[in-house]
Amino acid sequence: MVKRFIVLLWLSAALSAQALAVEPDEILKDPALEARARALSQTLRCMVCQNESIDESNAPLARDLRLLVRERIKHGDSDAEVREFLVARYGEFILLEPRFSPRTWLLWAVPVLVLIAGVGGIVLALRRRAPAAAPLSDEERRRLSALLEKNNKV
Repeated sequence: MVKRFIVLLWLSAALSAQALAVEPDEILKDPALEARARALSQTLRCMVCQNESIDESNAPLARDLRLLVRERIKHGDSDAEVREFLVARYGEFILLEPRFSPRTWLLWAVPVLVLIAGVGGIVLALRRRAPAAAPLSDEERRRLSALLEKNNKV
């Protein structure tokens, strides 16, 4: 019984953690607009926390950004227009997933380049392995037998 209670307590805490950042006074009355605002807020980086979206962050700046997103949505801006407004104001860093552009091509290319380098390194390592030993000739077998007999007598 205690285990079930602990599991339920843990689950309720985990599931409610997302809702803690957005305060009741921020929520839009129209559920469709609120859903858009939440979805958009999850793609924008908190400039204070940097590893959280503004939807998850409790920082005052994240709250201001959530309110700004909701205000822009209420005024009829599309999601793309809201993103463009925030990028113009805060730079590409505000996007949790940066766009592919000439400025970010290296960011997108590095994982592929590292994978290619890793596969190339493995191929080179396999090619450089020592070749399998050739079988002993009759002369080598006789010398080996003589050495082994000599060691056994000692």
